[in-house]
Amino acid sequence: MIGLAFDSCSDFLLAFDFIDCILNFSSFYRLKIPNSSFINCRILESDFTNADLKGSTFEGSDLAAAIFHETGLEKCDFTGALNYSIDPEINRITKAKFSLPEVVGLLDKYKIVIE
Repeated sequence: MIGLAFDSCSDFLLAFDFIDCILNFSSFYRLKIPNSSFINCRILESDFTNADLKGSTFEGSDLAAAIFHETGLEKCDFTGALNYSIDPEINRITKAKFSLPEVVGLLDKYKIVIE
């Protein structure tokens, strides 16, 4: 599934469980989809702006160039997730789980070198 506009769906009782899926170029803009699963997925260049994803899991997913802006990521699980870039100053990440070495994706905006 590539380029799907999930943001046009009604979020009433909406939840997703994606496993081993390709969701590149998709939009989840402003959706309220807490406790959703994105496990071992490719979610390249997808838009999660203003979405409520509280308690969701992104375990093992590739999030290269995915957009997180003013996104609710409280208690989300990014264990084993790859290539994400999340600004902790403009997203809510309280009690979210991250793993090394990919956790450096929280520092991307600072353009620093980590060795």
